[in-house]
Amino acid sequence: QVQLVESGGGLVQAGGSLRLSCAASGRTFSSYAMGWFRQAPGKERECVAAAGRSGVLTYYSDSVKGRFTISRDDAKTTVYLQMNSLKPEDTAVYYCAAATRASLRPVVSGPEYDYWGQGTQVTVSS
Repeated sequence: QVQLVESGGGLVQAGGSLRLSCAASGRTFSSYAMGWFRQAPGKERECVAAAGRSGVLTYYSDSVKGRFTISRDDAKTTVYLQMNSLKPEDTAVYYCAAATRASLRPVVSGPEYDYWGQGTQVTVSS
C-alpha cells in the first residue's frame, strides 16, 4: 500500500507561483512513475505533468508546458510540481498519483495509476 500526501496548494494571484509537494510512503518509490493531475469544477481530470522512473523522461500538457516543472527526489520519496506564471484557468484540485508497474516513460493515462493522493486546492485569482 502506498500513501500519497499532497501539500502546497493555496490562493495566489495571476502571474504568481506555487510549489506542490507529494510525499509518498513505501520503500520502492524510485521504481514508481509519478504524475500530477488536476480537475476543475465541471471538467474532466487531466494529466498536467508526469515523470517516469528516474525522472529523466517527463510529460507536460500543452496548457502548462513552459510554466510547470515536475521533479522528484527519490531520497525523500517526494515529487514536486513547480508552477510559475499561474493563470486563473489553472484553478483546480491537484492530485498526485503513483504507478507502481512503471518504466522509464512517463505515464499519462489516469487508469494506469495505482495510488492517488487526496488532492490540494489551487486557486488563482485574476
